[in-house]
Amino acid sequence: MVSKTTKPARETAPFPYDNGSQDDDAHAQVDDLTIDYPSSDGEPMAESDEQYTAMTYAVSALRVRYHHREDVYIAGDMLVYYRMNCNSIRVAPDVFAVFGATGSHRRDTWLVWREGRVPDFVMEIASPGTWRRDVGEKRRIYARLGVKEYARVDPTGQCFTPALELDYLDGAAYRPQPVDADAAGILRGYSAILGLEICVLPDLELRLYDPATGHWLRSHQETEDVLAVAERALRISETARQATESDLLQSETARQAEAAARQAAEARAQQAEAEAARLRAELQRRQPQ
Repeated sequence: MVSKTTKPARETAPFPYDNGSQDDDAHAQVDDLTIDYPSSDGEPMAESDEQYTAMTYAVSALRVRYHHREDVYIAGDMLVYYRMNCNSIRVAPDVFAVFGATGSHRRDTWLVWREGRVPDFVMEIASPGTWRRDVGEKRRIYARLGVKEYARVDPTGQCFTPALELDYLDGAAYRPQPVDADAAGILRGYSAILGLEICVLPDLELRLYDPATGHWLRSHQETEDVLAVAERALRISETARQATESDLLQSETARQAEAAARQAAEARAQQAEAEAARLRAELQRRQPQ
């Protein structure tokens, strides 16, 4: 809780977000720093495994993609407050991305008047209890705030058809963007904001595809699997290297032993020749003249 005795009000410039009624403009332009903006609304993060899996995949994959960008902020299921000095007016996108953020550090909430930006991209993951608000009230809120792209995914197959919808903000209203199924039955819609294709597989799994590289953005589990395979390959390579070194060492030892034996044999042969020469000389010396 923010202390009400140590935080003064802060004058702010007018901002292009929801400021409340016109009659309250003067008050709305003074940021009251004594007001607390909770980080939780008491609602569950997801209603089903399908919704949770899609949400966490999208957030994790996008964070990995933009980890080198300090000006890109990715979050999910975070409360976005968009009316200054009013902590009851908020929305919680399942996934959102902000480009031009003042740092990618961790946050508990997103206050648009302090951050100076609204999300550029929002994705909502449908569930039976939320999808009607996603296609109605939230769509109107995001358009009013100026969210440039708004995607909706239905991983349950029970809410809307097709299971992927993508809107782009044209002026003050959203215009549906093309979503087509390819030969494999994968629904694809291109996000100009992310530079990615948002895809829904035939089994309704959400995936993100990078057309520039031709690769799918990996899930956390897929990354772990790739690392495990790489580690196994490294262990196998190390074992093979050690075996090769052992074989080389054994070969070198054998070579050295063979050389030593050859040298010893040559030395014995030389000694035998010398002894034979000595004996011949001795015999010649003893023969009568």
